[in-house]
Amino acid sequence: MTAGLPVGPARFAAAFAARAGDGRPGIIPYVTAGFPGPADTAPLLLACQRAGSLAAEVGIPFSDPLADGPTIQRTGWRALEQGMTPARAIAQVAEARTAGLTIPVAVMTYINPVLAVGVEAFAAACARAGVDGVIVPDLPAEEAAALAAALASHGLAHIPLVAPTTPTPRVARVAATAAGFVYCVSVTGTTGARESVGPAALDLLERVRSVTALPRALGFGISRPEHVEALTGRCEAVVVGSALLDAIARGGDDPGAIAERFIRGLRGVGVVG
Repeated sequence: MTAGLPVGPARFAAAFAARAGDGRPGIIPYVTAGFPGPADTAPLLLACQRAGSLAAEVGIPFSDPLADGPTIQRTGWRALEQGMTPARAIAQVAEARTAGLTIPVAVMTYINPVLAVGVEAFAAACARAGVDGVIVPDLPAEEAAALAAALASHGLAHIPLVAPTTPTPRVARVAATAAGFVYCVSVTGTTGARESVGPAALDLLERVRSVTALPRALGFGISRPEHVEALTGRCEAVVVGSALLDAIARGGDDPGAIAERFIRGLRGVGVVG
């Protein structure tokens, strides 16, 4: 599936290195595995690639998604009702790889599903499927060593989160465990589209840069082209989830076309909608 291509942290590094030189952050769209339909994940990932996304994040639906706001909760419940499981979600990344997906992919899940599968088995399954990194928002840095080690042993990136409330010394400790990029949470709270990028988010980005050279991806609330424009020169990527999923939920019977149009709009090469 990925013969001849870098994988894991190397694939993220190559994608960030290939960004345009205008300083605009790359787009990392978030899609919920199994939303809107069980067979839509791989086509959506390919649409994200066609739209020029830097990477993609695939959410594995979970019944207790404490970091997720209403939109992602709704999409996750719909996917679960239609039979989505961690194994099926990971398999859909493999399906997308077989169909030609080359951009980096991180899966986002919670620690309970990982422990249910087994840390080693989960890391191995992700590696076989062509996943490059794993995000687990409810896993504290003090308890992440086993997962980070298992991921590293399979060539995968452990992608931790830091928030505006994270003290700088702790940001440094968390960033030291990271590979691929550091996920910077723009607000204190759950996911969901917001009006603007606040000063706390910009301060966090500066503090992260002061302790690591890894790329920074800002997420939670990014939803408009003007948000991306405002972050030019301030971070290397933005993660866009709720606004994209809302657009897909409002749209017609071609989720891929909706996603492609939306992402191009965020990049300034089309119309959002």
